[in-house]
Amino acid sequence: MSRHLDAKDFVDRARARSTAAAGARVISLDEVRAAAVAAGPRWRLDDLTGRLAELSGQGAVASLTAAAALVLEVQARREPCAWIATPGSSFFPPDLADGGVDLEALVVVRARDALIAARAADTLLRSGGFALLVLDLGAGELATATQGRLVSLAQRHDAALVAITERARDAGSLGSIVSLRAEAVRERRGGQFAVTVRALKDKRRGPGWSDPVEVVPPAGLR
Repeated sequence: MSRHLDAKDFVDRARARSTAAAGARVISLDEVRAAAVAAGPRWRLDDLTGRLAELSGQGAVASLTAAAALVLEVQARREPCAWIATPGSSFFPPDLADGGVDLEALVVVRARDALIAARAADTLLRSGGFALLVLDLGAGELATATQGRLVSLAQRHDAALVAITERARDAGSLGSIVSLRAEAVRERRGGQFAVTVRALKDKRRGPGWSDPVEVVPPAGLR
């Protein structure tokens, strides 16, 4: 990692920032989960909690935008989240800020490779303070044993783990531990920018579903 990681300090700072910024009505977790079940499969935090989800694609895909939509959802709930970026990722903070993400409430870790990124994810998950971790791997790989350990931690601490990878649609997924593999496609609807997340593999609900995620596009795409 590019700097020393103190997970507790990050959690405290992120939660304080998110709490101060939130003004919406607080709803119970049971209410959120009931709404998610009634709506069917969706690209939402409650469908991803305790799972390893993979957003894959090559070329002009919208993986980062779809992941940012989850970050916005988590921040609206006043929960901390983290984005772990590797040198091969396309993480660009101004684009996230342009889409409404509060960067001061987002823990960002820059790792020199996938192995260090996995270690950072392990540390953050063990802290029990994060609702969402985004692993922006690019073309990096994660060993099956590493995936299994991270998923166990995500289940123990009710966190969602989302890996962003650069893989062709017809290529294999990151590994057998991946519970949901999806692609995010950028679209225009009625003159507005939108992203559709399409499930290529879903162990829980089955593949084939799609979910439009309304987002604010980066300035260069408006």
